[in-house]
Amino acid sequence: MTSRPDDLVPAVGGTRQVPSADPVARDYILLALRLDQHLPGLVDGYFGPADLKAVVDMEQVRPPARLRDDARALRDRLAAEVSEAGRRGWLDAQLVALETQAAGLAGEDLPYLDYVARCFAYAPPRHPDDVFVAAAGRIGELLPGDAPLADRLAEWDARFVVPVERLAGVVEWLIGRFRGTAASLFGLPEGEDLRVTLVNDQPWSAYNWFDGGRRSRIDVNTDLPVRVPDLIGTVAHEAYPGHHLEHAWKEADLVDSQARLESSILLINTPESLISEGLADLGQEFAAPSETRVDLLLELYDRAGLPIATDPSAAREVAERSVAVSEGRRGMAGVRGNAAILRHADGRSHEEVLAYLRDVGRYEPVSAAKRLEFIEHPLWRTYIFVYAEGEALLRRWLECVPDSERTARFGRLLHEQLTPAAVTVPG
Repeated sequence: MTSRPDDLVPAVGGTRQVPSADPVARDYILLALRLDQHLPGLVDGYFGPADLKAVVDMEQVRPPARLRDDARALRDRLAAEVSEAGRRGWLDAQLVALETQAAGLAGEDLPYLDYVARCFAYAPPRHPDDVFVAAAGRIGELLPGDAPLADRLAEWDARFVVPVERLAGVVEWLIGRFRGTAASLFGLPEGEDLRVTLVNDQPWSAYNWFDGGRRSRIDVNTDLPVRVPDLIGTVAHEAYPGHHLEHAWKEADLVDSQARLESSILLINTPESLISEGLADLGQEFAAPSETRVDLLLELYDRAGLPIATDPSAAREVAERSVAVSEGRRGMAGVRGNAAILRHADGRSHEEVLAYLRDVGRYEPVSAAKRLEFIEHPLWRTYIFVYAEGEALLRRWLECVPDSERTARFGRLLHEQLTPAAVTVPG
């Protein structure tokens, strides 16, 4: 790590300022904050210099075409003003995404999939439906019966719903367990902390709001029933070793130690979000390795007060089958990206895509409608790909090294500015 410049004070216990020698970081932050005025929610978190936010709040709103030109001009400056190749590549990929979104607001018509590829520096594939049919077949073998698979899945899921009055306690316990695991595997930055709140009326199932100072707020949405198997992925994704740990470590390393102030602003629909969501989805494999998953489910059944917990022998068989069902569902994750392509690239109707999610994705009607709400949201219509595709991208990267090296390689994702190109496996 490099030493901290004298004019850069960490957010913990002080006011962060822009190093006078880093106009690129300053102009990157200003560009993102200005674009957020046109695309509310683009800025997912900001813990950088308050004076830059004040400048944008007080100035006249810049039109999208001006912001597109600002992004292009800043990209042109990178070669001369940023000496570190990795940082330069990361900034360039981020700026392409901001330029693309500003250009779209300015009226430039870019096909949906081209737009997505420029936002993430990664072209999402259209998966053959045969992949999902095969995955559904494997799930069907685990849940035999004459009813449609969506109905069998809904009946199976219903036995694992955590009562809302117990949910906060179960989540807090699981966070504590995963925090301990993350500490032993990856370490924790000094002063990190988080809190959890139950919310409703949101298009997502859970969300991490990183406030800086190594602190996060995690909201868990109760619009739909929250099931025990899902909680393992949700807590690992949002907390340890997912978003919270990533943001806390990058604040400590990139912002406070290396003075890379561009990492004090977190942006939706950019390459960093593909990496961030991919590592968050992969995180449960480190938080709850496969050999521990059954015993963890049994503990959660008990803490959630589920009826199955009263029969230990039956509960173990159910937990073993639950692990297999969850693995089968992972094989269907790409169906959401296909649904987005059908809706926004192929022009299929709302009703047609809803039927696709039910018939091919095997979502029951309420869940299918919630998924489509996310896909049709102005901000998330692009973002939908980052989960399944981000995980697949990073999984291939991790699998290129021996098992003994994968924890260390995953750790790089928590500390470094990595682009999709940097983790793409040739061939």
